[in-house]
Amino acid sequence: MEEMNWVQRKIYLYNVTFGLYMLDTWERYAFNTLVIVLIGFVLRYFAEIVKSVRYVW
Repeated sequence: MEEMNWVQRKIYLYNVTFGLYMLDTWERYAFNTLVIVLIGFVLRYFAEIVKSVRYVW
């Protein structure tokens, strides 16, 4: 049996935690795209907060 490296183990854990292992390939891509877009919006929101806080100081 082949051992998994650290990255493969984290991807496996992500798939099992969110139940992505039971989805089709296109559904997994759609879910992951949605997650990436939401993370982008959150990061942009926090960047605006940091920018506004820096203006105050």
